[in-house]
Amino acid sequence: MGICDLPIQLRVAKVLKEEHLVMGTAESCTGGKIASLITSVSGSSEYFAGGVVSYSNEVKRNVLGVAEADLEAFGAVSQPVVEQMARGAMRVLGCDCVVATSGVAGPKGGTRSKPVGMVWIAVAYKERILSECYRFGKNPRWMNISLSTEAALEMLLKVIREEGTIA
Repeated sequence: MGICDLPIQLRVAKVLKEEHLVMGTAESCTGGKIASLITSVSGSSEYFAGGVVSYSNEVKRNVLGVAEADLEAFGAVSQPVVEQMARGAMRVLGCDCVVATSGVAGPKGGTRSKPVGMVWIAVAYKERILSECYRFGKNPRWMNISLSTEAALEMLLKVIREEGTIA
């Protein structure tokens, strides 16, 4: 069985251990699902510092340092906010890399400009930050959370691969 055949949490574990990296999370719409998946692997304390579930804007501001002006101008589900969440978590958790999520899991809460299933994901690693907007669609809430979790961890692997020595 090759690394691509492993579940995402085992692939992340393998890469983080090989690269001697410690990760953290800043989660809004995923509500701690990413942290839960990572810590479901025995020995994850070697490479997982912790996570901040920043469901409210107050936590985004007061813990992660997201600018009030950006929350007001762009809303919580936006590129500037999710990138600040990732940088803030790196600062707060003192880790090498972070995945951050902010979106509308549904089934309620969507708008025309930010429909159910829209999720911003950011990965911060060293000085680099990559963010992408996903539109998973009007799926059941659990499915949008699962899809966001998988996408965030795949993005993390992509960024580490591009910056590091792994293939």
